[in-house]
Amino acid sequence: MTEPSVTQQERARALLADPALARVLAAVDAGGAQTRVVGGAVRNALMARPVNDIDCATTALPQQVVERARAAGLKAVPTGIEHGTVTIVCDGRPFEITTLRRDVATDGRHAEVAFGTDFAEDARRRDFTINALYLDREGRVYDFTCGLADIAARRVRFIGDAGARIREDFLRIMRFFRFSADYGEGPLDVIGLSACVRERYGLSRLSRERVRAELLRLLVARRALDVVGAMADTGILGLITAGVGEHGRLARAVTHGSDALVRLAALAVSLPEDAERLRERLRLSNGEHARLSAAGALIAHLHGRTLPIDAQALRRLVVEHGLQPVADALVVVEGEPTPALTDDARAQRDAYVAGRETPPVFPLTGKHVAKAGVAPGPRMGQVLARARDLWLDTDMPADSARLAALLDEAIKAFSSKADIGLREENA
Repeated sequence: MTEPSVTQQERARALLADPALARVLAAVDAGGAQTRVVGGAVRNALMARPVNDIDCATTALPQQVVERARAAGLKAVPTGIEHGTVTIVCDGRPFEITTLRRDVATDGRHAEVAFGTDFAEDARRRDFTINALYLDREGRVYDFTCGLADIAARRVRFIGDAGARIREDFLRIMRFFRFSADYGEGPLDVIGLSACVRERYGLSRLSRERVRAELLRLLVARRALDVVGAMADTGILGLITAGVGEHGRLARAVTHGSDALVRLAALAVSLPEDAERLRERLRLSNGEHARLSAAGALIAHLHGRTLPIDAQALRRLVVEHGLQPVADALVVVEGEPTPALTDDARAQRDAYVAGRETPPVFPLTGKHVAKAGVAPGPRMGQVLARARDLWLDTDMPADSARLAALLDEAIKAFSSKADIGLREENA
């Protein structure tokens, strides 16, 4: 059995120095129970990665956890008490405490559980070996599934029979790829990958919101590009997105920050219709769908454009389409043969995105047109549209004299006694 190194042991013990965690453990163990930190917090501490959430496993029954927490002056919320989970809030932070358990029955989405007191049995029902490590209050690390060896090898491996673990919860297919992208190195575990391929149609039994959440987290993981490629090669990506993945575009998007929606657009959006498909497949929020749809429309608009995009053309695109769609679409298409983005356009875009400069906004409104003597009606909109075109064509001037001249020119293009100056003539 692999033992944690001295350095790893020090990292694990440092986790226990958290005063809020110490209060929680002491409260739950007050009646003689054994409570240990488990899962991601232990894994990340051993790997010198940030620890965001702390979960614990305990021999105490859920109702006992609630009673002991409240007796210690802590808030206890029965967030998943039917499955043994109580959330204790200490110093404003949540700690999930789950009673040791084993799965009695499962339909691939939900499990019926029985509570127990055996940490080894609890470990065997978890998904991956690196997620089944326990840390007690004295700083001892317990490893029942060879998770320490897999951490050393940077390997993501299912516990026991990979197919059985997946059938307990088909979301573990997505989690296998996400954890491999985040924590793994080298080729994906062959046994785990084969099991995911065999059980892939079980993904259709999951809520699409759960699949969406895992996919977006995967897309910003450290090895997203390699792992998404493996998902595409095995046909699993197609089952999720119902489309063909643009691996080359994703490869370029990975170098432009870690925005999950930008990476999803690069991977799967070339037209507004692609955003519609993804909304259905992944249950995107209205905001996510709107953003991808706008990006898709601009990507389609730019497709085949032969003229380079210089700073003036970029400013025009921002005015016509909005900064967010332009920023998203340019990440997707930049690096393709057309359209080419000039250095000054790239600098202009970066200045807008970073907030160093404010994108231009057409300064004229219907009030300006009315004040110039255009009567209400269709011509007012036509004059305003013509003025906007002239403003764009002259690189969006801001001085009032030039704007007045542009408006006058637009008015002359539509001048008629039926629409202009009637009040003055009849006065």
